[in-house]
Amino acid sequence: MPLPRRRRPSRTRPRWNTWAPAEATVLGVARTLTSATRVLDVLGLLRPEDGIDKYCTVNPGSAFADGLPEYLDSVGVTVLTWKEATRRRFDLAVACAVHPSMRRLRAPLMVLPHGAGYNRLVTESTGDLTSPAGLSRRELVHRGKVVPAAIGLSHHDQLTRLFQACPEAVPRAEVLGDWCFQRIMASRQLRDRYRAQLGIADGRRLVVVHSTWSEHSLLGRHPRLPLDLVTSLPSDEFAVATVFHPNVWARHTPLAVLERLGRAMDAGLLVIPPQEGWRAAVVAGDWVIGDHGSTTFYSAAADRMTLLATAGLEELDPSSPAAAFGRTAPRLDPAGDLHAQLLRAEQDHDPGLLRPIVDSQLADIDKSGELTRRRLYAFLEHKGVRPPEEPPDPSPVPDPEPVRRRPPTAYEVAGTVLADGTVDVRRWPLVPGHQGGERGFYAVAVETAHTVWQQSADVVARTVPVAEPPPPEWCLGEAARSPGAAVLVARIDEVSAVLRLHGTLLEARTTRHWGTPQPALDPLLLGAAVNLWLTDAGPGARLPRGLTIRTGRRRIEVRFTSPADGGGGPE
Repeated sequence: MPLPRRRRPSRTRPRWNTWAPAEATVLGVARTLTSATRVLDVLGLLRPEDGIDKYCTVNPGSAFADGLPEYLDSVGVTVLTWKEATRRRFDLAVACAVHPSMRRLRAPLMVLPHGAGYNRLVTESTGDLTSPAGLSRRELVHRGKVVPAAIGLSHHDQLTRLFQACPEAVPRAEVLGDWCFQRIMASRQLRDRYRAQLGIADGRRLVVVHSTWSEHSLLGRHPRLPLDLVTSLPSDEFAVATVFHPNVWARHTPLAVLERLGRAMDAGLLVIPPQEGWRAAVVAGDWVIGDHGSTTFYSAAADRMTLLATAGLEELDPSSPAAAFGRTAPRLDPAGDLHAQLLRAEQDHDPGLLRPIVDSQLADIDKSGELTRRRLYAFLEHKGVRPPEEPPDPSPVPDPEPVRRRPPTAYEVAGTVLADGTVDVRRWPLVPGHQGGERGFYAVAVETAHTVWQQSADVVARTVPVAEPPPPEWCLGEAARSPGAAVLVARIDEVSAVLRLHGTLLEARTTRHWGTPQPALDPLLLGAAVNLWLTDAGPGARLPRGLTIRTGRRRIEVRFTSPADGGGGPE
Protein backbone atom coordinates (compact mmCIF):
# COMPACT_ATOMS: atom_id res chain seq x y z
CA MET A 1 0.00 0.00 0.00
CA PRO A 2 1.61 3.34 -1.00
CA LEU A 3 2.35 5.84 1.72
CA PRO A 4 0.32 9.07 1.72
CA ARG A 5 2.12 11.97 0.08
CA ARG A 6 3.88 14.08 2.66
CA ARG A 7 3.38 17.76 3.23
CA ARG A 8 6.34 19.71 4.48
CA PRO A 9 5.89 20.50 8.18
CA SER A 10 4.73 23.99 8.92
CA ARG A 11 7.02 25.99 11.22
CA THR A 12 4.27 28.52 11.85
CA ARG A 13 1.86 26.09 13.49
CA PRO A 14 3.83 24.40 16.29
CA ARG A 15 0.61 23.43 18.06
CA TRP A 16 -0.06 21.07 15.15
CA ASN A 17 2.98 19.00 16.04
CA THR A 18 2.53 15.72 17.86
CA TRP A 19 6.21 15.68 18.82
CA ALA A 20 8.46 18.59 19.73
CA PRO A 21 9.93 20.49 16.77
CA ALA A 22 13.29 19.24 15.54
CA GLU A 23 16.51 20.88 16.69
CA ALA A 24 18.57 19.95 13.63
CA THR A 25 18.03 19.21 9.96
CA VAL A 26 19.98 16.75 7.83
CA LEU A 27 19.95 16.43 4.04
CA GLY A 28 20.62 13.18 2.22
CA VAL A 29 22.10 13.76 -1.24
CA ALA A 30 21.69 11.13 -3.96
CA ARG A 31 23.16 11.01 -7.49
CA THR A 32 22.19 7.47 -8.51
CA LEU A 33 19.93 4.75 -7.14
CA THR A 34 22.99 3.00 -5.70
CA SER A 35 24.02 6.07 -3.74
CA ALA A 36 20.40 6.78 -2.78
CA THR A 37 19.89 3.39 -1.13
CA ARG A 38 23.20 3.77 0.73
CA VAL A 39 22.32 7.30 1.86
CA LEU A 40 19.01 6.09 3.24
CA ASP A 41 20.87 3.33 5.07
CA VAL A 42 23.17 5.89 6.68
CA LEU A 43 20.36 8.32 7.49
CA GLY A 44 18.72 5.47 9.39
CA LEU A 45 21.44 5.93 12.02
CA LEU A 46 19.96 9.34 12.88
CA ARG A 47 17.01 9.02 15.25
CA PRO A 48 14.08 11.44 14.88
CA GLU A 49 13.48 11.21 18.63
CA ASP A 50 16.82 12.94 19.15
CA GLY A 51 15.40 16.06 17.49
CA ILE A 52 16.46 15.49 13.88
CA ASP A 53 14.47 16.16 10.71
CA LYS A 54 15.66 14.40 7.56
CA TYR A 55 15.25 15.42 3.93
CA CYS A 56 16.59 14.16 0.62
CA THR A 57 17.50 15.68 -2.72
CA VAL A 58 18.90 14.55 -6.04
CA ASN A 59 22.19 16.06 -7.14
CA PRO A 60 21.60 16.47 -10.88
CA GLY A 61 23.90 15.50 -13.72
CA SER A 62 24.31 11.73 -13.45
CA ALA A 63 23.51 9.59 -16.48
CA PHE A 64 21.92 7.09 -14.08
CA ALA A 65 19.50 9.35 -12.20
CA ASP A 66 16.22 8.50 -13.95
CA GLY A 67 13.41 7.85 -11.48
CA LEU A 68 15.37 8.91 -8.39
CA PRO A 69 12.92 11.54 -7.07
CA GLU A 70 10.07 9.07 -7.44
CA TYR A 71 12.01 6.36 -5.61
CA LEU A 72 12.91 8.66 -2.72
CA ASP A 73 9.33 9.83 -2.51
CA SER A 74 8.10 6.23 -2.42
CA VAL A 75 10.09 5.40 0.71
CA GLY A 76 8.44 8.21 2.65
CA VAL A 77 11.16 10.83 2.93
CA THR A 78 10.52 14.49 2.14
CA VAL A 79 12.17 15.20 -1.21
CA LEU A 80 13.46 18.66 -2.10
CA THR A 81 14.46 19.79 -5.55
CA TRP A 82 18.14 20.59 -5.97
CA LYS A 83 17.23 24.26 -6.26
CA GLU A 84 15.34 24.12 -2.95
CA ALA A 85 18.12 22.13 -1.29
CA THR A 86 20.82 24.63 -2.25
CA ARG A 87 18.77 27.61 -1.00
CA ARG A 88 18.13 26.22 2.47
CA ARG A 89 20.58 25.76 5.32
CA PHE A 90 21.10 22.34 6.88
CA ASP A 91 23.17 21.24 9.82
CA LEU A 92 24.59 18.35 7.81
CA ALA A 93 24.48 16.93 4.30
CA VAL A 94 25.31 13.28 3.68
CA ALA A 95 26.26 11.87 0.27
CA CYS A 96 27.47 8.46 -0.83
CA ALA A 97 28.77 9.69 -4.17
CA VAL A 98 30.69 12.96 -4.23
CA HIS A 99 30.51 15.57 -7.00
CA PRO A 100 32.05 19.05 -7.21
CA SER A 101 28.60 20.66 -7.54
CA MET A 102 27.85 19.63 -3.96
CA ARG A 103 29.91 22.64 -2.87
CA ARG A 104 26.74 24.67 -3.48
CA LEU A 105 25.06 23.08 -0.47
CA ARG A 106 24.77 25.31 2.56
CA ALA A 107 25.80 22.61 5.01
CA PRO A 108 28.90 20.70 6.06
CA LEU A 109 29.16 17.74 3.70
CA MET A 110 29.98 14.21 4.81
CA VAL A 111 30.76 11.76 1.99
CA LEU A 112 30.93 7.98 2.16
CA PRO A 113 31.45 5.21 -0.42
CA HIS A 114 28.39 3.72 -2.09
CA GLY A 115 29.98 0.29 -2.46
CA ALA A 116 32.70 -1.80 -0.88
CA GLY A 117 35.30 0.95 -0.62
CA TYR A 118 36.75 3.01 -3.46
CA ASN A 119 37.87 0.94 -6.43
CA ARG A 120 36.62 1.97 -9.84
CA LEU A 121 38.42 4.22 -12.32
CA VAL A 122 35.81 6.55 -13.81
CA THR A 123 37.66 9.16 -15.81
CA GLU A 124 34.45 11.09 -16.52
CA SER A 125 34.27 11.85 -12.79
CA THR A 126 37.92 11.94 -11.73
CA GLY A 127 39.53 13.54 -14.78
CA ASP A 128 42.55 11.22 -14.64
CA LEU A 129 43.51 7.60 -15.21
CA THR A 130 44.87 6.79 -11.76
CA SER A 131 42.54 8.13 -9.06
CA PRO A 132 39.64 5.91 -7.93
CA ALA A 133 36.21 7.51 -8.02
CA GLY A 134 35.45 9.16 -4.69
CA LEU A 135 39.07 9.91 -3.80
CA SER A 136 40.16 12.18 -6.66
CA ARG A 137 41.19 15.81 -6.35
CA ARG A 138 38.73 16.80 -9.06
CA GLU A 139 35.83 15.48 -6.98
CA LEU A 140 37.02 16.61 -3.55
CA VAL A 141 38.64 20.02 -4.14
CA HIS A 142 37.28 23.26 -5.60
CA ARG A 143 39.55 26.29 -6.04
CA GLY A 144 42.05 24.87 -3.64
CA LYS A 145 39.52 24.13 -0.90
CA VAL A 146 38.50 20.63 0.17
CA VAL A 147 34.73 20.51 -0.22
CA PRO A 148 33.70 17.66 2.16
CA ALA A 149 33.93 18.30 5.86
CA ALA A 150 34.28 14.58 6.45
CA ILE A 151 35.30 11.68 4.22
CA GLY A 152 34.33 8.22 5.41
CA LEU A 153 36.63 5.31 4.58
CA SER A 154 35.97 1.62 5.02
CA HIS A 155 39.59 0.66 5.78
CA HIS A 156 42.82 2.30 7.00
CA ASP A 157 44.62 1.36 3.77
CA GLN A 158 42.42 3.81 1.90
CA LEU A 159 44.20 6.65 3.69
CA THR A 160 47.33 5.82 1.71
CA ARG A 161 45.44 5.82 -1.57
CA LEU A 162 43.72 9.10 -0.65
CA PHE A 163 47.12 10.64 0.15
CA GLN A 164 48.37 9.64 -3.30
CA ALA A 165 45.31 11.04 -5.07
CA CYS A 166 44.45 14.11 -2.96
CA PRO A 167 46.78 14.64 0.03
CA GLU A 168 45.05 17.84 1.17
CA ALA A 169 41.88 15.83 1.86
CA VAL A 170 43.54 13.37 4.25
CA PRO A 171 42.88 15.47 7.40
CA ARG A 172 39.15 15.26 6.64
CA ALA A 173 39.18 11.45 6.33
CA GLU A 174 38.17 8.96 8.98
CA VAL A 175 37.88 5.17 8.95
CA LEU A 176 34.26 4.30 9.72
CA GLY A 177 33.95 0.73 8.42
CA ASP A 178 30.95 -0.34 6.36
CA TRP A 179 27.49 -0.05 7.92
CA CYS A 180 25.88 -1.75 4.93
CA PHE A 181 28.01 -4.86 5.36
CA GLN A 182 27.47 -4.85 9.12
CA ARG A 183 23.75 -5.10 8.45
CA ILE A 184 24.33 -7.96 6.00
CA MET A 185 26.28 -9.89 8.61
CA ALA A 186 23.64 -9.16 11.25
CA SER A 187 21.00 -10.66 8.93
CA ARG A 188 22.52 -14.12 8.75
CA GLN A 189 20.05 -15.55 11.25
CA LEU A 190 17.29 -14.78 8.73
CA ARG A 191 18.80 -16.93 5.99
CA ASP A 192 15.95 -19.47 6.12
CA ARG A 193 13.37 -16.69 5.98
CA TYR A 194 15.00 -15.08 2.96
CA ARG A 195 15.21 -18.42 1.19
CA ALA A 196 11.53 -19.04 1.86
CA GLN A 197 10.72 -15.60 0.41
CA LEU A 198 12.65 -16.59 -2.69
CA GLY A 199 10.66 -19.83 -2.92
CA ILE A 200 13.58 -22.19 -2.37
CA ALA A 201 12.76 -23.69 1.03
CA ASP A 202 12.59 -27.08 -0.69
CA GLY A 203 16.12 -28.43 -0.59
CA ARG A 204 17.35 -26.52 -3.63
CA ARG A 205 20.50 -24.47 -3.44
CA LEU A 206 20.79 -20.93 -4.69
CA VAL A 207 23.19 -19.59 -7.30
CA VAL A 208 23.23 -15.78 -7.37
CA VAL A 209 24.54 -14.07 -10.49
CA HIS A 210 25.95 -10.61 -9.71
CA SER A 211 26.77 -8.10 -12.42
CA THR A 212 27.96 -4.53 -12.17
CA TRP A 213 27.51 -2.12 -15.09
CA SER A 214 29.62 -1.29 -18.18
CA GLU A 215 30.97 -3.31 -21.09
CA HIS A 216 33.50 -4.98 -18.77
CA SER A 217 30.82 -6.40 -16.47
CA LEU A 218 29.50 -9.95 -16.36
CA LEU A 219 26.42 -8.91 -18.33
CA GLY A 220 28.53 -6.94 -20.78
CA ARG A 221 30.84 -9.86 -21.47
CA HIS A 222 28.47 -12.82 -21.04
CA PRO A 223 24.86 -11.70 -21.52
CA ARG A 224 23.61 -15.30 -22.05
CA LEU A 225 25.00 -16.61 -18.78
CA PRO A 226 21.73 -16.35 -16.75
CA LEU A 227 19.89 -18.35 -19.44
CA ASP A 228 22.73 -20.86 -19.73
CA LEU A 229 22.64 -21.44 -15.97
CA VAL A 230 18.90 -22.08 -15.65
CA THR A 231 18.98 -24.47 -18.60
CA SER A 232 22.19 -26.27 -17.51
CA LEU A 233 21.46 -26.84 -13.82
CA PRO A 234 18.89 -29.45 -12.68
CA SER A 235 15.92 -27.30 -11.71
CA ASP A 236 14.94 -29.43 -8.70
CA GLU A 237 18.41 -29.04 -7.21
CA PHE A 238 19.30 -25.43 -8.05
CA ALA A 239 17.62 -22.05 -8.18
CA VAL A 240 19.22 -19.10 -9.96
CA ALA A 241 18.74 -15.43 -9.08
CA THR A 242 20.25 -12.31 -10.62
CA VAL A 243 21.45 -9.13 -8.95
CA PHE A 244 22.27 -6.34 -11.41
CA HIS A 245 23.77 -2.97 -10.55
CA PRO A 246 21.10 -0.24 -10.50
CA ASN A 247 22.98 1.56 -13.27
CA VAL A 248 22.09 -1.33 -15.61
CA TRP A 249 18.41 -0.74 -14.93
CA ALA A 250 18.72 3.05 -15.13
CA ARG A 251 20.68 3.05 -18.38
CA HIS A 252 18.66 0.41 -20.24
CA THR A 253 15.23 0.76 -18.54
CA PRO A 254 13.50 -1.91 -16.41
CA LEU A 255 11.37 -3.01 -19.37
CA ALA A 256 14.42 -3.70 -21.52
CA VAL A 257 16.20 -5.58 -18.73
CA LEU A 258 13.22 -7.84 -18.09
CA GLU A 259 12.65 -8.39 -21.81
CA ARG A 260 16.26 -9.49 -22.25
CA LEU A 261 15.82 -11.92 -19.37
CA GLY A 262 12.42 -13.15 -20.55
CA ARG A 263 13.41 -16.62 -21.73
CA ALA A 264 15.52 -17.23 -18.64
CA MET A 265 12.62 -16.10 -16.42
CA ASP A 266 10.32 -18.53 -18.24
CA ALA A 267 12.81 -21.22 -17.24
CA GLY A 268 12.67 -20.20 -13.57
CA LEU A 269 15.14 -17.32 -13.18
CA LEU A 270 14.50 -15.03 -10.20
CA VAL A 271 15.29 -11.35 -10.74
CA ILE A 272 16.12 -9.17 -7.73
CA PRO A 273 14.90 -5.57 -8.23
CA PRO A 274 17.54 -2.82 -8.10
CA GLN A 275 16.11 -0.95 -5.11
CA GLU A 276 16.49 -3.66 -2.44
CA GLY A 277 16.83 -7.39 -2.02
CA TRP A 278 20.44 -7.87 -3.09
CA ARG A 279 21.63 -7.96 0.51
CA ALA A 280 19.11 -10.65 1.40
CA ALA A 281 20.27 -12.56 -1.67
CA VAL A 282 23.84 -12.41 -0.36
CA VAL A 283 22.64 -13.99 2.88
CA ALA A 284 20.43 -16.55 1.13
CA GLY A 285 22.87 -17.64 -1.57
CA ASP A 286 25.13 -20.68 -1.74
CA TRP A 287 27.20 -19.93 -4.83
CA VAL A 288 28.01 -16.53 -6.29
CA ILE A 289 28.96 -15.97 -9.91
CA GLY A 290 30.04 -12.39 -10.37
CA ASP A 291 32.52 -9.79 -11.49
CA HIS A 292 34.32 -6.77 -10.02
CA GLY A 293 31.18 -5.20 -8.56
CA SER A 294 30.77 -4.56 -4.85
CA THR A 295 27.96 -7.08 -4.43
CA THR A 296 30.28 -9.89 -5.55
CA PHE A 297 32.91 -8.63 -3.11
CA TYR A 298 30.40 -8.51 -0.26
CA SER A 299 29.31 -12.07 -1.08
CA ALA A 300 32.87 -13.33 -0.84
CA ALA A 301 33.28 -11.40 2.42
CA ALA A 302 30.24 -13.32 3.70
CA ASP A 303 32.07 -16.59 2.83
CA ARG A 304 29.89 -17.51 -0.12
CA MET A 305 31.42 -19.82 -2.73
CA THR A 306 32.52 -17.25 -5.29
CA LEU A 307 33.44 -17.61 -8.97
CA LEU A 308 34.30 -14.73 -11.30
CA ALA A 309 32.97 -14.83 -14.85
CA THR A 310 35.01 -11.70 -15.57
CA ALA A 311 37.37 -9.64 -13.41
CA GLY A 312 36.96 -6.15 -14.89
CA LEU A 313 40.57 -5.25 -14.19
CA GLU A 314 40.46 -2.74 -17.06
CA GLU A 315 38.43 -0.29 -14.97
CA LEU A 316 39.83 -0.88 -11.48
CA ASP A 317 42.53 0.94 -9.55
CA PRO A 318 45.37 -1.63 -9.75
CA SER A 319 46.27 -0.97 -6.10
CA SER A 320 42.72 -1.51 -4.84
CA PRO A 321 41.52 -4.61 -2.97
CA ALA A 322 38.92 -5.06 -5.72
CA ALA A 323 41.72 -5.51 -8.26
CA ALA A 324 43.50 -7.97 -5.96
CA PHE A 325 40.19 -9.77 -5.61
CA GLY A 326 39.85 -9.95 -9.40
CA ARG A 327 43.34 -11.38 -9.74
CA THR A 328 42.85 -14.00 -7.01
CA ALA A 329 39.26 -15.25 -6.91
CA PRO A 330 38.45 -18.56 -8.64
CA ARG A 331 37.21 -18.32 -12.21
CA LEU A 332 34.16 -19.64 -14.03
CA ASP A 333 34.36 -20.53 -17.70
CA PRO A 334 30.96 -19.46 -19.07
CA ALA A 335 31.46 -21.73 -22.08
CA GLY A 336 32.29 -24.78 -19.98
CA ASP A 337 30.22 -27.28 -18.02
CA LEU A 338 28.53 -24.96 -15.53
CA HIS A 339 27.13 -27.72 -13.32
CA ALA A 340 30.51 -29.43 -12.97
CA GLN A 341 32.23 -26.12 -12.21
CA LEU A 342 29.82 -25.33 -9.39
CA LEU A 343 30.31 -28.75 -7.83
CA ARG A 344 34.08 -28.41 -8.14
CA ALA A 345 33.95 -24.95 -6.56
CA GLU A 346 32.03 -26.42 -3.64
CA GLN A 347 34.62 -29.16 -3.19
CA ASP A 348 37.55 -26.75 -3.44
CA HIS A 349 36.03 -23.87 -1.48
CA ASP A 350 38.56 -22.29 0.88
CA PRO A 351 37.18 -19.28 2.81
CA GLY A 352 40.72 -18.35 3.78
CA LEU A 353 41.77 -17.76 0.16
CA LEU A 354 40.09 -14.37 -0.16
CA ARG A 355 40.00 -13.44 3.53
CA PRO A 356 43.18 -11.27 3.50
CA ILE A 357 41.84 -9.30 0.52
CA VAL A 358 38.42 -8.88 2.08
CA ASP A 359 39.98 -7.75 5.34
CA SER A 360 42.04 -5.14 3.48
CA GLN A 361 38.82 -3.48 2.28
CA LEU A 362 36.43 -3.81 5.22
CA ALA A 363 37.58 -2.79 8.70
CA ASP A 364 35.87 -2.44 12.08
CA ILE A 365 32.77 -4.22 10.76
CA ASP A 366 31.25 -4.80 14.20
CA LYS A 367 31.72 -1.12 15.04
CA SER A 368 30.77 0.43 11.71
CA GLY A 369 27.36 1.65 12.81
CA GLU A 370 28.70 3.05 16.07
CA LEU A 371 31.60 4.86 14.38
CA THR A 372 29.43 6.27 11.59
CA ARG A 373 26.70 7.42 13.97
CA ARG A 374 29.22 9.12 16.25
CA ARG A 375 30.63 11.08 13.31
CA LEU A 376 27.18 12.09 12.11
CA TYR A 377 26.07 13.32 15.52
CA ALA A 378 29.29 15.28 15.98
CA PHE A 379 28.02 17.71 13.33
CA LEU A 380 24.81 18.25 15.29
CA GLU A 381 26.18 18.81 18.78
CA HIS A 382 26.14 22.59 18.39
CA LYS A 383 22.34 22.35 18.02
CA GLY A 384 22.01 20.53 21.33
CA VAL A 385 21.50 17.11 19.72
CA ARG A 386 23.06 14.47 21.92
CA PRO A 387 24.13 11.11 20.48
CA PRO A 388 22.46 7.99 21.85
CA GLU A 389 24.38 6.25 24.60
CA GLU A 390 23.90 2.77 23.14
CA PRO A 391 25.38 1.65 19.79
CA PRO A 392 22.93 1.25 16.90
CA ASP A 393 21.22 -2.08 16.47
CA PRO A 394 22.06 -3.39 12.98
CA SER A 395 18.54 -4.34 12.01
CA PRO A 396 18.23 -7.17 9.46
CA VAL A 397 17.99 -6.15 5.84
CA PRO A 398 14.54 -6.26 4.18
CA ASP A 399 13.08 -9.44 2.71
CA PRO A 400 13.73 -10.02 -0.98
CA GLU A 401 10.83 -9.52 -3.36
CA PRO A 402 11.98 -11.12 -6.61
CA VAL A 403 10.40 -10.62 -9.98
CA ARG A 404 9.39 -14.05 -11.26
CA ARG A 405 7.14 -15.73 -13.77
CA ARG A 406 5.08 -18.91 -13.63
CA PRO A 407 7.05 -22.13 -13.13
CA PRO A 408 8.30 -23.83 -16.31
CA THR A 409 5.74 -25.97 -18.14
CA ALA A 410 8.09 -28.26 -20.07
CA TYR A 411 11.14 -30.23 -19.00
CA GLU A 412 13.70 -32.58 -20.38
CA VAL A 413 14.06 -35.47 -17.94
CA ALA A 414 16.73 -38.01 -17.13
CA GLY A 415 17.23 -40.25 -14.13
CA THR A 416 17.61 -43.72 -12.78
CA VAL A 417 16.04 -46.20 -10.40
CA LEU A 418 18.35 -46.93 -7.48
CA ALA A 419 18.89 -50.34 -5.91
CA ASP A 420 16.38 -49.61 -3.12
CA GLY A 421 13.67 -48.65 -5.62
CA THR A 422 14.08 -44.89 -5.16
CA VAL A 423 13.67 -42.96 -8.40
CA ASP A 424 16.36 -40.35 -8.87
CA VAL A 425 15.05 -37.60 -11.16
CA ARG A 426 16.78 -34.73 -12.89
CA ARG A 427 14.88 -32.12 -14.89
CA TRP A 428 15.99 -29.23 -17.08
CA PRO A 429 13.51 -26.62 -18.31
CA LEU A 430 12.95 -26.52 -22.04
CA VAL A 431 13.54 -23.16 -23.72
CA PRO A 432 12.81 -22.60 -27.43
CA GLY A 433 16.02 -22.56 -29.42
CA HIS A 434 18.17 -23.31 -26.37
CA GLN A 435 18.27 -27.09 -26.06
CA GLY A 436 21.59 -28.41 -24.86
CA GLY A 437 21.48 -31.77 -26.66
CA GLU A 438 19.40 -34.86 -26.01
CA ARG A 439 19.35 -35.63 -22.30
CA GLY A 440 16.20 -37.71 -21.95
CA PHE A 441 12.45 -37.65 -22.51
CA TYR A 442 10.00 -34.74 -22.32
CA ALA A 443 7.54 -34.08 -19.50
CA VAL A 444 5.19 -31.31 -20.58
CA ALA A 445 2.19 -29.51 -19.12
CA VAL A 446 -0.81 -29.02 -21.35
CA GLU A 447 -0.63 -25.34 -20.40
CA THR A 448 2.55 -24.91 -22.47
CA ALA A 449 2.28 -22.84 -25.62
CA HIS A 450 4.69 -25.14 -27.47
CA THR A 451 2.49 -27.92 -28.78
CA VAL A 452 5.39 -29.66 -30.56
CA TRP A 453 6.91 -30.52 -27.20
CA GLN A 454 3.59 -31.93 -26.02
CA GLN A 455 3.28 -34.11 -29.10
CA SER A 456 6.74 -35.54 -28.39
CA ALA A 457 6.26 -35.95 -24.65
CA ASP A 458 6.28 -39.23 -22.73
CA VAL A 459 4.58 -37.44 -19.80
CA VAL A 460 1.71 -34.99 -20.17
CA ALA A 461 0.22 -33.26 -17.14
CA ARG A 462 -2.45 -30.75 -16.24
CA THR A 463 -0.91 -28.65 -13.48
CA VAL A 464 -3.88 -26.38 -12.73
CA PRO A 465 -6.00 -27.52 -9.77
CA VAL A 466 -9.77 -27.06 -9.55
CA ALA A 467 -10.28 -27.28 -13.29
CA GLU A 468 -12.89 -28.84 -15.55
CA PRO A 469 -13.33 -31.63 -16.32
CA PRO A 470 -12.37 -33.34 -13.02
CA PRO A 471 -8.93 -35.01 -12.97
CA PRO A 472 -10.12 -38.58 -13.71
CA GLU A 473 -12.20 -37.45 -16.68
CA TRP A 474 -9.38 -35.28 -17.97
CA CYS A 475 -6.95 -38.21 -17.87
CA LEU A 476 -9.34 -40.42 -19.82
CA GLY A 477 -9.98 -37.72 -22.42
CA GLU A 478 -6.31 -36.77 -22.75
CA ALA A 479 -5.41 -40.37 -23.56
CA ALA A 480 -7.06 -39.91 -26.95
CA ARG A 481 -5.48 -36.49 -27.53
CA SER A 482 -1.95 -37.59 -26.55
CA PRO A 483 -1.67 -41.20 -27.73
CA GLY A 484 2.13 -41.12 -27.56
CA ALA A 485 2.26 -40.27 -23.85
CA ALA A 486 3.05 -43.17 -21.53
CA VAL A 487 1.92 -41.32 -18.38
CA LEU A 488 -0.85 -38.77 -17.86
CA VAL A 489 -1.22 -36.76 -14.65
CA ALA A 490 -3.82 -34.24 -13.46
CA ARG A 491 -3.39 -32.21 -10.30
CA ILE A 492 -6.07 -32.52 -7.62
CA ASP A 493 -4.55 -30.10 -5.14
CA GLU A 494 -1.10 -29.17 -3.84
CA VAL A 495 -0.37 -32.64 -2.44
CA SER A 496 -2.26 -35.07 -4.70
CA ALA A 497 -2.94 -35.93 -8.32
CA VAL A 498 -4.65 -38.49 -10.54
CA LEU A 499 -2.34 -40.68 -12.60
CA ARG A 500 -3.21 -42.72 -15.71
CA LEU A 501 -0.97 -45.49 -17.03
CA HIS A 502 -1.70 -48.76 -18.83
CA GLY A 503 -5.36 -47.73 -18.93
CA THR A 504 -5.53 -47.63 -15.11
CA LEU A 505 -6.35 -44.61 -12.94
CA LEU A 506 -4.55 -44.14 -9.64
CA GLU A 507 -4.59 -41.41 -7.07
CA ALA A 508 -1.16 -40.27 -5.83
CA ARG A 509 -0.67 -38.43 -2.56
CA THR A 510 2.48 -37.40 -0.75
CA THR A 511 3.23 -38.88 2.66
CA ARG A 512 3.56 -36.56 5.62
CA HIS A 513 5.97 -37.64 8.34
CA TRP A 514 5.50 -36.66 11.95
CA GLY A 515 6.69 -33.16 12.73
CA THR A 516 7.02 -32.11 9.10
CA PRO A 517 4.67 -30.39 6.65
CA GLN A 518 3.13 -32.44 3.91
CA PRO A 519 5.30 -32.15 0.80
CA ALA A 520 3.84 -30.55 -2.30
CA LEU A 521 3.38 -32.77 -5.34
CA ASP A 522 4.42 -31.45 -8.74
CA PRO A 523 2.41 -33.38 -11.35
CA LEU A 524 5.23 -33.13 -13.89
CA LEU A 525 7.77 -34.46 -11.39
CA LEU A 526 5.42 -37.30 -10.42
CA GLY A 527 4.84 -38.26 -14.04
CA ALA A 528 8.57 -38.14 -14.79
CA ALA A 529 9.40 -40.40 -11.83
CA VAL A 530 6.69 -42.92 -12.74
CA ASN A 531 7.87 -43.02 -16.35
CA LEU A 532 11.44 -43.66 -15.22
CA TRP A 533 10.27 -46.45 -12.91
CA LEU A 534 8.18 -48.10 -15.63
CA THR A 535 11.03 -47.88 -18.14
CA ASP A 536 13.38 -49.55 -15.67
CA ALA A 537 10.86 -52.21 -14.63
CA GLY A 538 10.01 -53.21 -18.18
CA PRO A 539 6.78 -53.76 -20.16
CA GLY A 540 3.67 -54.59 -18.19
CA ALA A 541 5.17 -53.65 -14.82
CA ARG A 542 2.80 -52.39 -12.16
CA LEU A 543 3.59 -49.68 -9.67
CA PRO A 544 4.17 -50.67 -6.05
CA ARG A 545 1.98 -49.20 -3.35
CA GLY A 546 4.43 -46.40 -2.83
CA LEU A 547 7.30 -44.70 -4.57
CA THR A 548 10.16 -42.57 -3.26
CA ILE A 549 11.24 -39.74 -5.55
CA ARG A 550 14.64 -38.13 -5.05
CA THR A 551 15.70 -34.81 -6.53
CA GLY A 552 19.11 -33.81 -5.28
CA ARG A 553 18.95 -33.63 -1.48
CA ARG A 554 15.15 -33.87 -1.32
CA ARG A 555 13.05 -37.02 -1.04
CA ILE A 556 9.30 -37.24 -1.53
CA GLU A 557 7.31 -40.35 -0.67
CA VAL A 558 4.15 -40.94 -2.69
CA ARG A 559 1.38 -43.46 -1.98
CA PHE A 560 -0.97 -44.77 -4.68
CA THR A 561 -4.59 -45.81 -4.32
CA SER A 562 -7.18 -46.94 -6.85
CA PRO A 563 -11.00 -46.72 -6.85
CA ALA A 564 -11.23 -50.49 -6.73
CA ASP A 565 -9.12 -51.29 -3.68
CA GLY A 566 -10.96 -49.10 -1.18
CA GLY A 567 -7.89 -47.17 -0.15
CA GLY A 568 -5.27 -49.82 -0.69
CA GLY A 569 -2.62 -49.71 -3.38
CA PRO A 570 -2.17 -51.61 -6.60
CA GLU A 571 -0.66 -55.05 -6.41
